[in-house]
Amino acid sequence: MLKKYETLNKLNQKRLVAVIRGKNAEDAVAIGQAAINGGIESLEVTLTTPNGLTALQQLKKKEKTAVIGAGSVLDPETARLSIIYGADFIVSPNFSKAISEVCNLYSIPYLPGCFTVTEITEALRSGVDVIKAFPGSVAGLGFIKSIHGPIPNVAIMPTGGVNLQNVDEWLNQGAYAVGIGSVLTKGAEKGNYHAVEENAHAFTDKVGVLNF
Repeated sequence: MLKKYETLNKLNQKRLVAVIRGKNAEDAVAIGQAAINGGIESLEVTLTTPNGLTALQQLKKKEKTAVIGAGSVLDPETARLSIIYGADFIVSPNFSKAISEVCNLYSIPYLPGCFTVTEITEALRSGVDVIKAFPGSVAGLGFIKSIHGPIPNVAIMPTGGVNLQNVDEWLNQGAYAVGIGSVLTKGAEKGNYHAVEENAHAFTDKVGVLNF
């Protein structure tokens, strides 16, 4: 349970989670390392990346202080395999009670994508600690405030639609953390991983001056 607490605490303290989608494992590792070099210490390696679990495992070996989870997990078998490969947390685009049970069994945080009050309450009832508001671009900046009206205890991490211009608005509205996806790799399409590092620095610099 201590590791689970430490993972959740770091996600909340650092606020930024880099969502890594690579062309292959090597690409994902390079993107992840660049994000860490840019100051983002929490990574979600999506399993839509070919050999994504290999990328997760390699990043875990190289980056001892980073919190690294598996994303786009759709079934409990993949969740368990991700945990075996070293995932610190599990993320899915939807809520799955079966995945929640696996994660609770091994004391690993589960962050399911939810969009409605029904989905959120079902996830909380199953023991979920943090809800991924997905897609954030559709939910909109008023989503967190609206949900916190009837359910003030829920921790929400928007993913999708978070950018440098609105990241402060999301966080000031009470986001537990934010997931940063394609905007992080802008300019890195041809292997220019320095662009990822620069983009990460821009986010960490902006978030670093915010008061919560």
